[in-house]
Amino acid sequence: MLHLRFKRKIFTGMLIIFIAAGLTRGEEKTREVDKLFAPWDKTTSPGAALAIIKDGEIIYKRGYGMAKLEDDLVMTPSKIFDIGSVSKQFTAACVALLALEGKLSLEDDVRQYIPELPVYGRPITLRHLLHHTSGLRDYNTLLSLAGFRPDSDCPTVEEALEIICRQKGLNHPPGEEYSYTNTGYFLLGQIVERVSGKSLNQFAQERIFQPLGMKNTFFQDNHHQIIKNRASGYAPEGENFRLEMSNWDEVGDGNVYTTVEDLYLWDQAFYNYKLGRELMDMLHTQGKLNNGQTIDYAFGLVIGSYRGLRTVSHSGSWAGFRASLIRFPEEKFSIICLSNLSTFNPAAISYKIADIYLADKFKEEIKKEKPQEIRAFPLSERELREKCGNYKEIKFGLWLVLSLEKEKLKAQIGRQELLLTPVSQNTFQTWLGESPITLEFSRDEKGQIKAQLTGLGREKYVFLKAAPLPSLTPQALKEYEGFYQSDELLGAVYEIRLDKENKLRIKFRNAPREALKPMAPDEFAVEGMNFSFLRAKNKKITGLALSAGRAANIMFRKIERR
Repeated sequence: MLHLRFKRKIFTGMLIIFIAAGLTRGEEKTREVDKLFAPWDKTTSPGAALAIIKDGEIIYKRGYGMAKLEDDLVMTPSKIFDIGSVSKQFTAACVALLALEGKLSLEDDVRQYIPELPVYGRPITLRHLLHHTSGLRDYNTLLSLAGFRPDSDCPTVEEALEIICRQKGLNHPPGEEYSYTNTGYFLLGQIVERVSGKSLNQFAQERIFQPLGMKNTFFQDNHHQIIKNRASGYAPEGENFRLEMSNWDEVGDGNVYTTVEDLYLWDQAFYNYKLGRELMDMLHTQGKLNNGQTIDYAFGLVIGSYRGLRTVSHSGSWAGFRASLIRFPEEKFSIICLSNLSTFNPAAISYKIADIYLADKFKEEIKKEKPQEIRAFPLSERELREKCGNYKEIKFGLWLVLSLEKEKLKAQIGRQELLLTPVSQNTFQTWLGESPITLEFSRDEKGQIKAQLTGLGREKYVFLKAAPLPSLTPQALKEYEGFYQSDELLGAVYEIRLDKENKLRIKFRNAPREALKPMAPDEFAVEGMNFSFLRAKNKKITGLALSAGRAANIMFRKIERR
């Protein structure tokens, strides 16, 4: 009996030691997590809410920084955020529910439900909308180019539909490419409403949010609505911050308001199948292009991998809010991170959290070379100079400017500058933070120099070298002056004038008069926009094509205006 008691004491003691050791390791991990958020965890900064989920339980949740700077409200996990494009998976789920009930087919032509949409030749299907393969121009970009501002203007749903239906062209033929566009999910939201006879919010409440107990989740389709316990969105302004809130009421592509605690309930629905296994499995169906290629984008979810482990994720960005939901399904591990600061990157921090918790589960190590460890391939100055010039991106007119600096190739894309090191005759590399950037040169079938850029986000960018820029005298620049009107942008009129410094400047409504930078013959760029001026047979300028963001070749005609 004494021997038995002694064994029990030893067992109990060892159990206490193991539990204590486990708690210590858990505390070490949470301390590491807290360090990641330390720069924002103060009373003078917007912050973030976090939930870490393992095996069906929230193992750590916290708020960092402030939810409302003007009211000294501290961030907590119960605060409500605009989650931007993380909303898309809920719209996709609504469409999938209607499809499973036979009330619509994913192969239906969109015009069956939105007959006011133009005919573009090949039909655009609901499946194209779900997987971002429709080719439709992004309506948020279009509204912005038409003069609407998220923080000050209130475009109606009718105006959003009108500008979509005014588009005479697509970014690409349906099914040919993956090209992310908010238009598809806005239209899917409209289709749910027209098929069900209910608002998207009402349908989602009845079929998704209420069944899962998501009491603080809704599609916000009225910006006048009072939302208790909501965090305010912010953007940096000098050494301080300014409010950055949206007045837009459009839903489907975004505008879900929720908490990390409610998103935990949604995350668990992929394991407990409270909404049905058939639905949850359907949401993981990845899209296919016309050539049979499978893409990463499923039903508002991105199917990917990180260090050898499968991931299901999506990020969101709107006004002063940023959001990320990343799930490692095989590990039953998820990270939900919501922020009320426009410069915060919740996805990047979430993967660092995964590094902390899944270190012993990863199948691949991160191979990190320091930039100085990239071995330079010997190229002469002449060979480097041959690659210098202006390169135009083939889809949306983004410009890549290559010049020589300190015996290296300097790349400028918008405001981003990179110094590239040659690693072979036609391949250059550098690092941006922890991301490797590669620029590879080749020639297309016409012999034109082509540059492919990888590492800036998920997409590959292909640029073609532009013709040399001609000498532009003040008299030559004066040709471009005038008024240009676009029916595709609700009749918006842009004015272009030559200033005293002989620079072309664009004026539109109350926007600053931006200077147009000449890039190639009849091509000018400014702040992510490219203007390609069009000439008639007599060489006179008759209009222009504008490409910006996720909208390519919006047509303007030159008009007389008194």
